[in-house]
Amino acid sequence: MRKMLIMSAVALLCCIVMVQGQAKHSFALGKTAFLLDGKPYQIISGEMHPARIPKEYWKHRIQMAKAMGCNTIAVYVFWNYHEQEPGQFDFTSENRNIAEFIKLIQAEGMWVLLRPGPYVCGEWDFGGLPPYLLRTPDIKVRCLDPRYMEAVTRYAKALSEQVKPLLVTNGGPILMMQVENEYGSFGNDKQYLYKLKQIWEEDGINIPFYTADGPVAALLEAGGVPGAAVGLDSGSSEGDFTAAHNYNPEVPSFSSESYPGWLTHWGEKWQRPDKAGIAKEVKFLMTTNRSFNLYVIHGGTNFGFTAGANAGGKGYEPDLTSYDYDAPIDEQGNPTEKYFLLRDVINCDKKKKLPPLPAAIPTITIPAVEMKPFTSVWANLPTAIPSVQPKPFEAYGQDYGFMVYKTVLIGHKSGTLNITAVHDYATVFLNGEYIGKIDRRLGENSIELPKTDVKNPVLEILVEGMGRINFREELIDRKGITDRVTLNNMTLMNWEVYSLPMKNDFIQQLKASDKTNRPGQFYKGTFTLNTTGDTFIDVSDFQKGVIWVNGHNLGRYWQIGPQFRLYCPASWLNKGENSVVVFDLHKLNEAKITGEKKME
Repeated sequence: MRKMLIMSAVALLCCIVMVQGQAKHSFALGKTAFLLDGKPYQIISGEMHPARIPKEYWKHRIQMAKAMGCNTIAVYVFWNYHEQEPGQFDFTSENRNIAEFIKLIQAEGMWVLLRPGPYVCGEWDFGGLPPYLLRTPDIKVRCLDPRYMEAVTRYAKALSEQVKPLLVTNGGPILMMQVENEYGSFGNDKQYLYKLKQIWEEDGINIPFYTADGPVAALLEAGGVPGAAVGLDSGSSEGDFTAAHNYNPEVPSFSSESYPGWLTHWGEKWQRPDKAGIAKEVKFLMTTNRSFNLYVIHGGTNFGFTAGANAGGKGYEPDLTSYDYDAPIDEQGNPTEKYFLLRDVINCDKKKKLPPLPAAIPTITIPAVEMKPFTSVWANLPTAIPSVQPKPFEAYGQDYGFMVYKTVLIGHKSGTLNITAVHDYATVFLNGEYIGKIDRRLGENSIELPKTDVKNPVLEILVEGMGRINFREELIDRKGITDRVTLNNMTLMNWEVYSLPMKNDFIQQLKASDKTNRPGQFYKGTFTLNTTGDTFIDVSDFQKGVIWVNGHNLGRYWQIGPQFRLYCPASWLNKGENSVVVFDLHKLNEAKITGEKKME
């Protein structure tokens, strides 16, 4: 009888665990290895970002990573995607439900490395920091500036509430959390890093932490945190791991970012690194039993205005809308040659039978759609904001989109117009006539205004804010006209400013107007589908702008390439009628778009 009672109790306990779906595990840092349930464990991680993936495809992309041999998913959380206004958090709409994404990973029997920032880089606008911070003129970020830290503390508390139930200590899949990101490449405020870790701990994050920096002594020293595992971006040789050991011999180190691909900027050729390099690196990591994270296994898409920018040796370098990254899983979710090569390297000993690849997502083509001008930005300007001198977007409470700056010329009425400084692309008009463009990417800051017979000439400058810089020391990157405008060295005063964040509701409510020969046109078209599927909208007939399909902002396009097609997931298309709106900064004539099955 006693034996039966014991067996019944065990069975009941098993049932309870099954119902809860949470079998608790332990995860700890040994001296040289990660310890899962007390035993050495090799983390084989592939990184992907839920903000860059349509929610309907989250499970598919996770299963693709598992089928390649990964046991873990690394996840960036973009702070500015979840708190666009101070204190207003969104963890539910569209693809913002971080907890749901993590639960899908757990359902596949996989683990999670959580990378919550507050700064993450990631080729994402402002490195994930919220642009509302820039409304404070003299704010400093990634340090103990009290205004920045107040916002960080609020964010950490809100995110912790979402993820605490999913920590490994609570039966969830989150093994480790990163403290900041590549801080050694930015600054050396160790007290800031210690404070961040303390904030997370006070919010109930009771799992191991790690840092991530380049395998250079100075970066490891500036970016490291005592007691945190040492991540290397990347760890590709014994020398890299020796550098980590020399910095902190008491904790394990791992390759926190091994790069199968690379990012691409506008105006470049597609970055497509050779497969041999990453295959060699992963083979080294597998044979030496080192843990690693592939950054990224699947890149996805910088929908809307989320793409970031760099400021390297070439100056300002805005990132593409596509975040394909030449990753093993391409933007549409398909395996590449690199995928199968790395799958073989990861599973070289064939000890583990990998799951089959999930079914591919269906694709469709869309025949040519006539796009006709139906209104202009000039016919849809909001109420003007008077401004003695022009200010950046953020000073007017605007984060993204476009802005028109307008003034009447008094005194000098022609000559050299200099803008200090345009962030990032401006079209200039005199008395409604297009004069030319100013492109920050090319280091441009001036243009010649011709003579005019108009007594009181009107100057209008339409500025597009592209991606904010997301890496290293130039993070403070406000948009619009960031200082002043001069004509022949005379400072121009008394402006009218028109805020155009171009949110989706604005696009839906545009007022039709008569056609003009003035650049800054909106185009509209419709098409009908009998069946939906993923497609790439080809905008090669257009020049520079933004496209919306059924109210969804697919992102920016630009004639300079290399991207001429923008990814549109099936979930954003309708059976029946579909509407497309394009805003183009230069185009005046009718044009066409099509839907294609591939990026190229």
